[in-house]
Amino acid sequence: MRVFLTFIILVIGIFTAYYINKSAQDRKQLPVIQPRDVNSEMVNPELINMGIGHRIGEFALTNQNGETITLEDVKGKIFVAEYFFTTCLTICPVMTEEMTRVQKRFNGNKDVKILSFTVDPEIDDVKVMRAYADKHNAVDGQWHFLTGTKADLYSLARNSFFVLKPAEAMNLGDAGSDFIHTNNFVLVDEQLRIRGYYDGTSTEEIDIMMEDIDLLLNEK
Repeated sequence: MRVFLTFIILVIGIFTAYYINKSAQDRKQLPVIQPRDVNSEMVNPELINMGIGHRIGEFALTNQNGETITLEDVKGKIFVAEYFFTTCLTICPVMTEEMTRVQKRFNGNKDVKILSFTVDPEIDDVKVMRAYADKHNAVDGQWHFLTGTKADLYSLARNSFFVLKPAEAMNLGDAGSDFIHTNNFVLVDEQLRIRGYYDGTSTEEIDIMMEDIDLLLNEK
């Protein structure tokens, strides 16, 4: 009888823990991040008042295969954006390793894309990006390494993805020069809204980001 009661208590405990954990996951909702949440100077009050909010802006850049990738290619998808450069020897290799984990986790999922924008397009041309993509086993069609003009790349970084938070406005790592060097990963939903920022050098934060991607997939 005592063994039976112990078994019943154990089963009840397992189910209770399961439902508590499930309820916590069900309750988690990702915020929709507006420009004011990143830099108050970037707010467009007319859009906010209309309830439209910020969306990633139009772009047309070239990937490692020489293909033109535009906003149309990621509309209706969930994607992660980062800014890096292939000759970086500090944070970028770590960020690429973490992004490789993201690709592995969602490999074959057509609703998840990765966009890696260079901040050094004078060096990172299509040929260089192709070699870098091959080195890191990037899956064509899922992970795009994008290059273009510096003006277009930097405008997108500052005015669409807001990869530089206020404290980073002086371009940490290259203070005083016009060079973006940031570890931020940006999570964007199928409506082109920013849903999260994550430290691309932190395994723990990227684990959270991948869980958040799962949440967004469940929203679709």
